[in-house]
Amino acid sequence: MKRELKFSKMEGTGMEKKTRVAIIGYGNVGKGVELAIEQNPDMELKVIFTRRKPDTLKIRSNAKVLCITEVDKYVNDIDVAVLCGGSATDLPKQGPKLASIFNTVDSYDTHAKILDYYVSVNEAAKKAGKTSIISTGWDPGLFSLLRVIEEIALPQGKCYTFWGPGISQGHSDAIRRIPGVKDARQYTMPIDTAVRRVRAGKNPELKTSEKHWRDCYVVVEDGADLKRIEQEIKRMPYYYADYRTVVTFISEKEMAERHSEMPHGGFVLRVGKTGECHKQLMEFRLELTSNPEFTGSVLAAYARAAHRLNKEGQIGAKTVFDIAPAYLSMKSLEELRKEVL
Repeated sequence: MKRELKFSKMEGTGMEKKTRVAIIGYGNVGKGVELAIEQNPDMELKVIFTRRKPDTLKIRSNAKVLCITEVDKYVNDIDVAVLCGGSATDLPKQGPKLASIFNTVDSYDTHAKILDYYVSVNEAAKKAGKTSIISTGWDPGLFSLLRVIEEIALPQGKCYTFWGPGISQGHSDAIRRIPGVKDARQYTMPIDTAVRRVRAGKNPELKTSEKHWRDCYVVVEDGADLKRIEQEIKRMPYYYADYRTVVTFISEKEMAERHSEMPHGGFVLRVGKTGECHKQLMEFRLELTSNPEFTGSVLAAYARAAHRLNKEGQIGAKTVFDIAPAYLSMKSLEELRKEVL
């Protein structure tokens, strides 16, 4: 039997009850989520949890700023916690732990380890009766959905994903975790010849190293061993080991002057055929001037979905494949059918 989605409304207002949100980690993505909540009137930022000294944070909103050790005190005051830590070291520990306390949303993006991460979060969330949506954002996330859509439309074909040119937050964060590194930016660079071959319908077999290369700019602490740091970057599994990687050491001044913006983007293509001979090309593209702000906007939408799903009793870990678009939207189903369909 077909079931209509039912979203609770605030009595007498016609508006859905506000989703009470906590941000875990106030870095670039956390700031992006804060900005996104300002644009979503059905959401309210209640608290920001940080590992830094709370009184050192300058935030835009009127939310409380508390030490992350105080999360347990807010179990009844938060509908969804948005986890904004890095995938290299933060989320593998924080994801399962916080899924046992709150409904959660995160942007875990280490593709090779997503299955293991899903299992650990799913176990914790189910045991606690919580809902956790993992690996949202734009890739993994929206691009994951687009790859499925392309495959559905063109079952006879091949998908290709190219990222960049732009700064990868996760890859940059991974470099910053290396001892002796003060700051880092990593640009993911698509290889033009590979892109041209795909768009020309050649359906090439491309190795990882034939699709992208990594361009890294690193600020180090005084006296740091540059050779060691460069080798640790280039040998880092899942991030750099499979790519041609260029490491350039620069000053803090140059970093601030030339690498302070956070652009990114990419495109998902599928080349296939319909019938016996008609070649078809599908392509979806993102061009972002602020990667963390866009990622924050996607996280906010999935926070809304996590709250709604939990109220329906749909517990455990979820991915973007499990969630109908209506759960993400502020609009009612009637409005979506009338205005968007």
